Order: sequence, then structure tokens, then C-alpha cells
Amino acid sequence: MGKSKQTGNHSSDKKKHIAKTWKTKRRTKDLDQIHSDMKTEAAAKLLNQEVDLDVTGCAQHYCLHCARYFVDMRSLKEHFKTKVHKRRLKQLREEPYTQAEAERAAGMGSYIPAKTVEVKTQTVEENMD
Repeated sequence: MGKSKQTGNHSSDKKKHIAKTWKTKRRTKDLDQIHSDMKTEAAAKLLNQEVDLDVTGCAQHYCLHCARYFVDMRSLKEHFKTKVHKRRLKQLREEPYTQAEAERAAGMGSYIPAKTVEVKTQTVEENMD
């Protein structure tokens, strides 16, 4: 009998499914991509998409911070209350890395601590047509 592949992972959730985090099937947007989506022009475009029958909920109910589509307004509002959404908001508070920051880390300048960005849950307008 051989040793099982997954050992010693009972106490830590972070190590449990390391293969899942790297597979592209379940890949979500990175934090810097979401930060660029949160800018006003891109955000308006994502929140007011045309009806697309290939996307969940016809692309009408979109969480900007988690980059996920939802079936209806009710499930989107329930998502705003979940730990997953709140964790993502906490992750998005830190400003994304820039090339200048990478150069400072490499020794080409003085260290400047990362800034925090104010991130709030998106507002949802009630359109019951």
C-alpha cells in the first residue's frame, strides 16, 4: 500500500485544495484586474450590460468586486451578505502593485508603504420590469 497523496491537511484550509487554485477552469479575475474594472467607465459598462443569454442571469445581475454573475436580484443581494463577498472587499482595500513599487522593492528607491483604498459594496437599483 502506498502513502495517500493528501496528508497533514486537516487543520489548514489554505493547503487543502492547492491544485484547484491553479487550474484555469475555476479561474477568476485577479485583484488588479478587478481594481481596473472598478474605475467609473469600466464599472458602468459592466453593471449595465446588454442581455446575453449565454451568461448566468442574462448578464443583468453582476457583482463588480467578485466578478460573478447571479441569476436574479435576490441572489445578488444575498451574496452581498456572505463571507466570500466580505473577504473579497477586504482583499481589495490594498492598492494594486505598480512597476514603480516593484523597482523600489528591488532596491531602486525608498520604501513607501502600500496605500489603502476605500471599497464599499456596489449599490443596487430596483428595476422590477
